[in-house]
Amino acid sequence: MGSPAGGGWGAAPAKRARRGPEAQGDGSEPRLWDTERLCRHLEQCGLGEPGLLRRFRGNGGAWRRGLLGLPAERLKVLACLDKLQQQHMDTMKVFNDPIHGHIEIHPLLVRIIDTPQFQRLRYIKQLGGTYFVFPGASHNRFEHSIGVGYLAGCLVRALKERQPELGITQRDILCVEIAGLCHDLGHGPFSHMFDGRFIPLTRPDWKWKHETASVKMFEHLIASNELEEVMKSYGLVLEEDMAFIKEQIGGPTDEAACEISWPYRGRPKEKSFLYEVVANKKNGIDVDKWDYFARDCHHLGIQNNFDYKRLLKFIRVCEVKNQRHICTRDKEVGNLYDMFHTRNCLHRRAYQHKVGNIIEIMITEALQKADKFYKIEGSGGKQYQISTAMEDMEAYTKLTDNIYLEILHSSSPELKEAQEILRKIERRELYKFLGETQPETRSEGNIPGTEFLNSDIAKSKPEKDPPDVELKAEDFVVDVVNMDYGMKEQNPIDNVLFYCKADPSKAVKISKEQVSKLLPRTFAEQVIRVYCKSQNPVIVSAAKQYFIQWCMEKNFTKPPLLSVENAPGATPLHM
Repeated sequence: MGSPAGGGWGAAPAKRARRGPEAQGDGSEPRLWDTERLCRHLEQCGLGEPGLLRRFRGNGGAWRRGLLGLPAERLKVLACLDKLQQQHMDTMKVFNDPIHGHIEIHPLLVRIIDTPQFQRLRYIKQLGGTYFVFPGASHNRFEHSIGVGYLAGCLVRALKERQPELGITQRDILCVEIAGLCHDLGHGPFSHMFDGRFIPLTRPDWKWKHETASVKMFEHLIASNELEEVMKSYGLVLEEDMAFIKEQIGGPTDEAACEISWPYRGRPKEKSFLYEVVANKKNGIDVDKWDYFARDCHHLGIQNNFDYKRLLKFIRVCEVKNQRHICTRDKEVGNLYDMFHTRNCLHRRAYQHKVGNIIEIMITEALQKADKFYKIEGSGGKQYQISTAMEDMEAYTKLTDNIYLEILHSSSPELKEAQEILRKIERRELYKFLGETQPETRSEGNIPGTEFLNSDIAKSKPEKDPPDVELKAEDFVVDVVNMDYGMKEQNPIDNVLFYCKADPSKAVKISKEQVSKLLPRTFAEQVIRVYCKSQNPVIVSAAKQYFIQWCMEKNFTKPPLLSVENAPGATPLHM
């Protein structure tokens, strides 16, 4: 049995092994439990005599001093706690992650991972249609979610060790880890293709986000797997902590509460900084991005110039206007600009790749054509369509990327049209890219609002040397792509708080002008890409002429890399 000198049960805190911000231990470690949680466990073991627990509490949990001279009780408590420690060692699991190395996962997180609702994420590609362009991008939402849960724990433990006065508890750490783990439970087939393209087209009046589905799926996961008692056994207060976890994923659960000064129910205002770990609505710097930057770059074969481990060394919490926020050192401002530049490069080079996007558009068209005929059974045997499955979490659990192959190999005659689109993808008979242009001003028009652009382009037949082909609106596909630093036209660094070495308790802001004159002047742009559905070279050539004429009429930027003969009335330059 361990002795105090050996760091065992009852050891003074100074004798315990100190763990850095990236330590892989967690809130379930029994040696780190507070007095009340240990007392609850002793009661569960049948050692709830009032006198024993009173002496235990009176000595602040240092039960060895409180039980001196009572060998029988002492032996019972020793046996109970040593058994607990052995159970802890048996249930902890180590995952070998290609990004973060060997990481230790809390047993409650393991119980959540080992459910059908979480295992579903194995079958949803992290980057959707991008996998059709980058052969290495085969990773899924499953491993990303585990990585985010791990990093969430790293960040909060770093703050706990650096600033004990914040009062971060093991409950707080566990809840933040669970929120990180479950933040993407609501993604549909091919990730952002589903909520960014398919749902807006099939249900344009429904304001739905995958975060909303993540909250519902988390509730369904806990209830259907009867994990409430397991959560309680690890010290969570069910109503309060469930609210906290859901608020981290989807924001305030009560929309009316957003009007008041503190809209959250899960944690008080004194712990406002905890809401900036998993999904930081204030400036976008959160562990979700830290993981997907590293993971996506690894699988895409793109260099990642941002290192979250360095940032972890410099974060702390400062109070501003009676609210606590996560801040970082002033010297890290350049590093954060690099972080958002990395995000922009990933969107430009991979996430918004012109071929990956048109493949997602074609998959979306196939799902639209299959929507009325593809049935998914939900709770009570009720049948749902692809576009309504998220109304029932039992049905939504069955909706993954597998729908692509199920439609492709179906013998149902109703799915023939959808099948033919998917077969074109398989044969790489993709819609032909005509070019891209940029409007002078960025509009809020998104994917569902492009129908009028198709008609507009079809009306722009060149008057000089017109092509012999008459094209219609349905011959064109228009994709409006918005690229920014994560906060539309706003510079996200304007919302970042920093602290200086001279006074770490005081938060300051740093303007772009104070950093460098070489930083971007604008932080958002809109690109309009146009494709032609036909594979016929004559029609494609004519479509390019229509597109260039349309750009000239709208005074948009001239599409680059188009041959001179496609440009109406163009005069070549002789060098």
